[in-house]
Amino acid sequence: FCRSLKCKSIPGSYARMATDLGELLVPYMPTIRVPRTGDRVFKSECAFSYDSPESEGGLYVCMNSFLGFGREHVERHYRKTGQSVYMHLKRHVKEKATGAAGGAIPRRRNGKIFLDLELNRDFNGDGYEYEDEAKLVIFPDHFEIPLPNIEELPALVTIACDAVLNAPSPYKKQESDSWEEEIQVSRHARSLRQQENGVRIPPSGWKCAKCEMRENLWLNLTDGSVLCGKWFFDGSGGNGHALEHYKETNFPLAVKLDTITPDGADVYSFDEEEAVLDPHISEHLLHFGIDMLQMQRTENGHHTDNHVQPRVSDWEVIQEAGLKLKPVYGSGYTGIKNLGNSCYLSTTMQVLFSIPEFQRAYVGNLQRIFDYSPLDPTQDFNTQMAKLGRGLLSGQYSKPPMKSELIEQVMKEEYKQQQRGISPKMFKALASNGHPEFSSNRQQDAHEFLLHLINLVERNSSGSENPSDVFRFLVEERVQCCQTQNVRYSQRVDYFMQLPVPLEAASNREELIAYESKRKEAEENMRPPPEPVRARIPFTACLQAFTEPENVPDFWSSALQAKSAGVKTSRFASFPEYMVVQIKKFTFGLDWVPKKLDVSVDVPDFLDLNRLRATGLQAGEEELPDLTPPIVIPEDTRAPEIDESSVMQLAEMGFPLEACRKAVYYTGNMGAEMAFNWIIAHMEEPDFAEPLAVPTYMEPDLPSPSLPSTSALDNQPPEESISILTSMGFPRHHTIQALKATNNNLERALDWIFTHPDCEDESEAMSDTADTEPNDNSFSNANAHSDSSLSPDQDLSSPRVRDGPGRKCLPNTEFNKQYHFNFPRWLIYNDHKVCLSERPPKDLGYMYFYRRLSSC
Repeated sequence: FCRSLKCKSIPGSYARMATDLGELLVPYMPTIRVPRTGDRVFKSECAFSYDSPESEGGLYVCMNSFLGFGREHVERHYRKTGQSVYMHLKRHVKEKATGAAGGAIPRRRNGKIFLDLELNRDFNGDGYEYEDEAKLVIFPDHFEIPLPNIEELPALVTIACDAVLNAPSPYKKQESDSWEEEIQVSRHARSLRQQENGVRIPPSGWKCAKCEMRENLWLNLTDGSVLCGKWFFDGSGGNGHALEHYKETNFPLAVKLDTITPDGADVYSFDEEEAVLDPHISEHLLHFGIDMLQMQRTENGHHTDNHVQPRVSDWEVIQEAGLKLKPVYGSGYTGIKNLGNSCYLSTTMQVLFSIPEFQRAYVGNLQRIFDYSPLDPTQDFNTQMAKLGRGLLSGQYSKPPMKSELIEQVMKEEYKQQQRGISPKMFKALASNGHPEFSSNRQQDAHEFLLHLINLVERNSSGSENPSDVFRFLVEERVQCCQTQNVRYSQRVDYFMQLPVPLEAASNREELIAYESKRKEAEENMRPPPEPVRARIPFTACLQAFTEPENVPDFWSSALQAKSAGVKTSRFASFPEYMVVQIKKFTFGLDWVPKKLDVSVDVPDFLDLNRLRATGLQAGEEELPDLTPPIVIPEDTRAPEIDESSVMQLAEMGFPLEACRKAVYYTGNMGAEMAFNWIIAHMEEPDFAEPLAVPTYMEPDLPSPSLPSTSALDNQPPEESISILTSMGFPRHHTIQALKATNNNLERALDWIFTHPDCEDESEAMSDTADTEPNDNSFSNANAHSDSSLSPDQDLSSPRVRDGPGRKCLPNTEFNKQYHFNFPRWLIYNDHKVCLSERPPKDLGYMYFYRRLSSC
């Protein structure tokens, strides 16, 4: 029994016959693999584009590496690797036939769907159905073997094809690691006995029955007690009275009060020690007077009757709810699908790829990046950045609907958004790899992600243009001794201008005072709270607070050679091409828990910072002597503590005892494994087996005020830190450079080493001390000691710092939903939908990207 092989209808190809499929596949059998445990099968997304099985050309999955490729890129992979056998996957989406009653035939259990792929949400509902098609394709002649073809294919090929078709998504493991486990129904839910004690819970004014806590409150579903939960690292807090109450009464279930909505509530079982489901939650809440089906949660966590009109929420303002927004399509108007709390990633990447330097670095060099990508492009940062940039800028995934489709929609009296958008799962998995927060599916901060991304761009731009330099600028810090009036100037690198929010400068201060009075009165009388009032802060007040001098804690005056009072002011030593302004809409309470500020700031379209230009040492100013504080000699001169158990583990391996002691000491008693690495790195040294000589730190003679302090003791990093880094395989001189450039911070020194692979001598290290990672501190609120310093005569026109005028305009702004200005209109990027904005809420923004005025 033989079967014909089909060949694609492409120029130069022709249909052929084969008497034996097994015979045809024999030359390729060594290259066909069965996916093993740990192999990732990319059958839903191309490694170089956002093509998928639903794309016009389908997706080709390599039967050796299991990487997926769109029609445009599969030939490149074939030429690069010589791999000939691919599985071609195609999903056909079509409208479903209607039944006799006019309704769509249900699409559940469609036998034509056999690919384990996520259904396209653009075609959800009962109006569409899917049909999957799979076949083997042999390059370069494009022979096609339809699947399934169990009878005629060799057993190995059949097993491999079946394994690929049924392989889970390569992102499922990451998602399962980061998502919460599925919540189970509590065993107490059905049998819960509630006390008839007449307790009724008011809609607001809640307070713990045992303390003054008004947050993280839990209602015990047995007796109606309102008690506080325990303190958590994420900011929610309490004194644990709800748990204490359970230990006293054994009443097992409690519901968090600020989570009750018509859709459900957060329920916790103290007995089962986990979050649970309560199928009877509405009945249990009604017992205490809470009708959850008639309640909705407002912004401040309290509840209100559905018939009461609440204040328009930030979400509705940002979404421009109620307005008919005009969708736009084409290059630069491609949205990004929400992957689950991934707005922080979408907003950041949309802004970055609206900047010409990022477009040029990745999309402009796309062919070179793709051609020189490694064998696994899914793990190459530059490849995935180029892929994302092209996806956003090509317009391929943002096409307007055809006229026939529009007419059909009008006839059906419905309009559906047609933007496809892109789903950057591959990019998110790579950019967040190893990061405890960004690899999760929790809400994240866009500012922190931008910092993280700048670090990744820095690491992967060695020897090529670094587009993040457009954000890079120098800060001049002036520290003055209040007693002698002497000054010291230093410079450091920064990437953000962080503006504080002075609540005391609110223009509606009287209105806020009246609201606070009404709120307290409502709480005391157990009445619903008044409509919240948002503080309106003038931008000029934020800028003024930014420029105020700040006290330097523990300031040591080299003029007095003693501690004294000191003040620090910061100014711009250079202005970047793009100034990123962050409004610090958060503060810390008395309990050090971060709290978001409900404020609006009237951010201007144009910003002139020229008056904040640094001036350097002024006439009449006297510099502080270049002296370092004296080293305090510890009184404890006992022998260093050494983990003898680790020493013995190493000695049993045959290493000299003294070498083992040195290894454990110089790796900070961090265990035998770390010490073993130190031994491997130092065993060729002549003094390897010499006894441990712990350095004694004698107080050095203070240098003459006329000479700079250049003693080795002042400049040499701790030997322990050097040892830890050298044990990882880095050269000693490179390690010393990294530690010097990062104030002996081990984690940042490791980053420095990766971003400065070509630094070979100390002179280079000294010239590169400004090349530190971006830090999260505003330079108006930075630590007293800068991360790195540059001499005042540093050439600011170097490629690493692009100085220019201090006048900026506002072409790019990032809100919770990303907006940016594309002359002459603002645009709103709401996940995968892109529209012209009618009322851009500029006063509610969090980060603003100002472009240098000469470029506007």
